[in-house]
Amino acid sequence: MSNSLFPWQEGVWQQLQQMRARLPHAILFHGAEGIGKTVFAELFAQSLLCEQPKADGHACGVCGSCGWFMQYNHPDYRRVRPEILDGEDAGDGDEGGDAGDSKKTAKSAKAPSKEIKIDQIRALSGFMNISTHRQGQRVVLLYPAEALNTAASNALLKTLEEPPPNTVFLLSSNSLDRLLPTILSRCRKFAMPLPSREQAMAWLRQQDVKDADVWLAEQGGAPLTAYAQSQSEGRELIDEFLLHLTKPGIDGALKCAEHLQKTPVAELVGWQQRWLYDLFSFKLCGTIRYYPRYEKALTSLAAKVETGALLRALKSSNERRAIAEHPLSARLFIEEMLLDYAAMFA
Repeated sequence: MSNSLFPWQEGVWQQLQQMRARLPHAILFHGAEGIGKTVFAELFAQSLLCEQPKADGHACGVCGSCGWFMQYNHPDYRRVRPEILDGEDAGDGDEGGDAGDSKKTAKSAKAPSKEIKIDQIRALSGFMNISTHRQGQRVVLLYPAEALNTAASNALLKTLEEPPPNTVFLLSSNSLDRLLPTILSRCRKFAMPLPSREQAMAWLRQQDVKDADVWLAEQGGAPLTAYAQSQSEGRELIDEFLLHLTKPGIDGALKCAEHLQKTPVAELVGWQQRWLYDLFSFKLCGTIRYYPRYEKALTSLAAKVETGALLRALKSSNERRAIAEHPLSARLFIEEMLLDYAAMFA
């Protein structure tokens, strides 16, 4: 766990401190993916449990409570998140610290879930029905909230409707429109804005990210996602895919689908969604958000495509995104996506 705020979070941290006098039972941190919402929420959780918080609201970092928290062993703290995220924090003391966790003695043969399940919410019952350590507060951090499946959402809703005493729920979400309206209505929403371009670029340069401006633009101004992408080995794949989009055609679509069929389909759909957005944005108002280095190609393509066709393509890409995690055949899925794209320019 990071032990400090990101530079662009100092202002919103000060805003959050104004809520501490009358702290709501549930706070929903929301904003774009890749801006550090979970780190922010974890630091706030630590400060709520700290025995000697500083004047600015930050945890002291040296008391016994902070020591337990940083090892994810605090008796009054639980994280609730999809199983697939459990492998991200090697050595962070997940065992016994997260709702619904069990001791793993062998590698599970089943693929880890991308959802938050009802069993994880039910597992909080015992935690919330015992006395708090040293008569303090208990804190539950749940993220990303849109990963709640239907049954888990309903179970959480019942808890939020009748919150246990001395308990604070902290939720983090990248997409409010994917949450139940009833859950939204029972949380105090706290918006987390994107950092300014200057702040994001300064941070990326501190991390020694090459071509930081390219990565930041492609990720819509989200510095953490930009950093993660810059450390991956997928740059050549992205460039190959974008190069095909600059020269749409049937033969190219088939060859591209064959070559990229082992690339995660959801990533390909996301790259194309950004490309289509840039085409639409340039055609209507002459601006490019995600791929400014492809301005020449986008300018040429925007002149050839009809606005109605672009709108239909954007709608189709949203529909594909919803099923991209589990395509029946990755190659056929990609072929159809690229052939539909090529048809706009036929």
